[in-house]
Amino acid sequence: MAEEKLPAWNELPPGAVILEPGSSEKRYTGDWRIFRPVLNQDKCIRCLLCWVYCPDDAFYFEDEPYVTSKGRKYKFSLKINYDHCKGCGICVEECPVNAIDFVEEVK
Repeated sequence: MAEEKLPAWNELPPGAVILEPGSSEKRYTGDWRIFRPVLNQDKCIRCLLCWVYCPDDAFYFEDEPYVTSKGRKYKFSLKINYDHCKGCGICVEECPVNAIDFVEEVK
C-alpha cells in the first residue's frame, strides 16, 4: 500500500482566512453542536447583535410581522438556521435582553 503524501506546511492554505467569500452557506456544520440557542421572539428587541456577532451567519430575517404579548409590533421576525449554527454561544452572551436561551442539543 502506497503512503499518502501530506502537503508540506508551506503548501497549506493560511488559517483564519476566507478564501472563498460566502462559502459558509455551502457547509452544514449544525451537527457539531452540543448546545443550541433558542430565540424567544417575545423578549427579542430586534437589536440584531446576535446577527452581527454570529460567526456562521445562522441568524436570518423573515418577512413575517410579529406582535409581542405586550402588544409591541415588529415588521419582521428573526430566525435561526440550525444547519449552520455550531452552538458557540456568542449570540447568547451578546444579547442585551437575554432573549436567547442555550439548551442542550437533543439528537
